[in-house]
Amino acid sequence: MVDLFSGSSANVIAVLLGLLPSFAWLIFYLKEDSHPEPKRLIALTFLAGGLFAFFAFFAQLFLVRLLCGTSGLESSRPFECLSAADGRLPFFLTFPIFLAAFALLEEVVKFAAAYFSVHRSKAFNEPVDAMVYMVVAALGFAAVENLGIVNFGALPAGTPWSETFQTISMRFIGATLLHALSSAIVGYYWAASIRDFGLKRPLLWGLFLATALHAMFNYLILTYETATYTVVLLVVIGFFVLNDFEKLNRRAV
Repeated sequence: MVDLFSGSSANVIAVLLGLLPSFAWLIFYLKEDSHPEPKRLIALTFLAGGLFAFFAFFAQLFLVRLLCGTSGLESSRPFECLSAADGRLPFFLTFPIFLAAFALLEEVVKFAAAYFSVHRSKAFNEPVDAMVYMVVAALGFAAVENLGIVNFGALPAGTPWSETFQTISMRFIGATLLHALSSAIVGYYWAASIRDFGLKRPLLWGLFLATALHAMFNYLILTYETATYTVVLLVVIGFFVLNDFEKLNRRAV
């Protein structure tokens, strides 16, 4: 009997599983926009989010090397180096630094991907567009993360497909949703910044809130073995984000 899950077929399925969470949430969030955006611009922003994910990855490698020495680079899980013998700072300092720095870095990178994709476009003409394009960029970012985990990261070669699917399912309600929600928060305050004639304070506040949410999510994931706390956190934040979508949808251009 032919093994459908071997060779090139397995690679294709792994890629599809890695992309599935991002595309599923992308369809959901695009329905929140009462005036659909150009498909070309959506695709461009999604791809930009994925491309900018590589910038975040290499910046994080630099940060790991800076704070943990070579021990962090030898592990597929950078936070493990916090308790390594050759760590350059004590654990109680490196742990919050990692949480905040990794979260802030990713939120800034996702914003940069959306900003450079759409800020000069004529289609970027409604308050809710800032949230829409931020979510799109975030899901592109998350897609690259998921592909890396499925194909190169936390899942070693030979991992059963049931475990792979379980990992992707958890990222669907976990990290992928986190990226969408935190970026939606940035998008809401980006819209407020534009409304206030380019005043930076609302945008900086949005990045701060998104970073705090992101860091809290990482803390819960690393501290507790159950995903219950992170799911509850994201569900609560999700209600606020959907309300923000509705508020911006009701506002005129």
